[in-house]
Amino acid sequence: MLRIKPISELRNNFSAIEKEVNNGTPVYLTKNGYGAMVVLSLEKYAELTDDIEFKLDEADRAAALSDKRLTHDEVFTKYRG
Repeated sequence: MLRIKPISELRNNFSAIEKEVNNGTPVYLTKNGYGAMVVLSLEKYAELTDDIEFKLDEADRAAALSDKRLTHDEVFTKYRG
């Protein structure tokens, strides 16, 4: 279930939001009725980004071993098409 709260809750009730986030539930914060940000635990954030970081490191290593370089268009045409 989505946890959606006004951003003022972060200031007024930080402990409750921290508890929810530490239990693994992301909290979506709104400002003036519109989405403003998501608060995640460090563990959940790492789950989302670790694979991306690994792939970027892998690409850096491959690039270091090769002189071949691709243009922006070559890369994105290959993966969009």
